[in-house]
Amino acid sequence: MTLSGHAEALAASLAKANLVPGPAAELIPEGFTPTTKLDVSFDDKAVELGNFFRAGECKKAPSIAFPAEAGAPSSAAYLLIFADPDAPTPDDPRYAFWRHWVVPGLQPLSPGPSRQTTLVAETKEPLTQYHPPGPQDLSKPHRYLFLLYRESERLDLAKEDVGGEEFDERRSFKLAEFVKYHRLELVGVNWMTCAGDGWKEE
Repeated sequence: MTLSGHAEALAASLAKANLVPGPAAELIPEGFTPTTKLDVSFDDKAVELGNFFRAGECKKAPSIAFPAEAGAPSSAAYLLIFADPDAPTPDDPRYAFWRHWVVPGLQPLSPGPSRQTTLVAETKEPLTQYHPPGPQDLSKPHRYLFLLYRESERLDLAKEDVGGEEFDERRSFKLAEFVKYHRLELVGVNWMTCAGDGWKEE
């Protein structure tokens, strides 16, 4: 799929899921056009614009890949945020955004052996260690966002700039304010839905 085709599919999926307009509108403006395609995979299962996962499939951090942006300097670095706008439940998202993972200093590398995936160099430690999704079995599936930002030049973040690692410290993360303050530029988006292993569809 071309980048323009991906942009159209992304916009349609976000609108259908009531994310934009909706809780992600501050983060993903209407008409947003990605400048790279963010690929996310849990083992061999790819995240594909809202497809469904069980919590048990997401215990380990996913692999991340994206091609270099056209025209971006070779020194460009990127920051990934994985967040939940539906915490603790989609009907009562009072803890949105719940911060699952923040990884700075990502850089695209040359294509991998398949020539279809661009590997990613992790040049810095995560600012927030990966915490797997854990929606309650009685909750409707949550929507989870993977947001890729180009970092501003010479950005040097510390863990304290993001917040603590404890469970309660991850909730109610003011993601839009964080992005604006640190002048992060959104370049790629992917997302999925996830439910507890014991959730039963009505």
